[in-house]
Amino acid sequence: MEGKECGNGVQKVGMRAMDAEELREHGHRMVDFISDYYKEIESYPVRSQVQPGYLRNLIPDSAPDMPESFESILEDIRHKIIPGVTHWQSPKYFAYYPSNSSTAGFLGEMLSAGFNIVGFSWVTSPAATELEVIVLDWLAKVLKLPEQFLSTGKGGGVIQGTASEAMLVALLAARDKALRRVGQNLLENLVVYGSDQTHSALIKACKIAGINPMNCRLLQATFMTNYALSPEVASESISNDIAAGLLPIFLCATVGTTSSTAVDPLAALGRLAKANDMWFHIDAAYAGSACICPEYRHYIDGVEEADSFNMNPHKWLLTNFDCSTLWVKDSSNLIQSLSTNPEFLRNKASEEDLVVDYKDWQIPLGRRFR
Repeated sequence: MEGKECGNGVQKVGMRAMDAEELREHGHRMVDFISDYYKEIESYPVRSQVQPGYLRNLIPDSAPDMPESFESILEDIRHKIIPGVTHWQSPKYFAYYPSNSSTAGFLGEMLSAGFNIVGFSWVTSPAATELEVIVLDWLAKVLKLPEQFLSTGKGGGVIQGTASEAMLVALLAARDKALRRVGQNLLENLVVYGSDQTHSALIKACKIAGINPMNCRLLQATFMTNYALSPEVASESISNDIAAGLLPIFLCATVGTTSSTAVDPLAALGRLAKANDMWFHIDAAYAGSACICPEYRHYIDGVEEADSFNMNPHKWLLTNFDCSTLWVKDSSNLIQSLSTNPEFLRNKASEEDLVVDYKDWQIPLGRRFR
């Protein structure tokens, strides 16, 4: 900000960009502010105590004409924003699912924001793509995923925003793979399977993918199987649909359902999917991180049967939201479903198939450097 003398003697404040030293000063103050927040977080009620619409009475109904001081902004955050925050990082927070970040993750977010890379193609920032490829291979090896999920073969990993996005792109790949086989006019015959404990993202993915939600079979799981999906129940439903002239294409198994932390029998379900030429997706968003520990690795035994596997480091691996990792055995299925290549995106490295372009592995074009 800078001042300018007006005719009436009033000092008018104008706008200009921070210089490097001002950024350093304000950056230190922001780090101090966040450090104090973490130090005091246990003193706040975990759930915000405000009423709906509280903020409209505290903030002007139009944007300010002139900038405010940094201290004034911090005061607004203290007195207007923090009362409306539910403190997901509080040690007293136990809602929904694990969601803990870390101070190391926060520092990484600072660096990512500073670079502000839009890394949709390798050429837009080679380091952003290549680091993601390498780290996703690291994580796959820590989880002892099959080699087919590594970038050294036909597969590889990619960071999605959420497990919902991961499920959607897997379903789109499965849909298009099936339609290439049987014909594009049979979309209404496609059927998708999960349990009634499967995340609601499956239904949403069906709606977006153009699959009739009535053809999304959410099969009942009971306490008799610890709320896991029974392969026998799934097999009967698939057989009935085939007999009715429908086409089963996608089976979703879960490792750690949100409601009951149930773990589906991956090996048996995977064999069932393979026998019926279906895509087998494993949603391990909740509990997959735990399977890094040798004593819990058996919960993903059967992953070798999967076409895609997803887990959320932003749950148990102290990683800031949003970071949902998806691995596929054959990335060409994603690329055939999701690739677009207008003239302004063309480049030599991509056209010679020398690099990964993550824009073809996700729904949006743009993506952050994570």
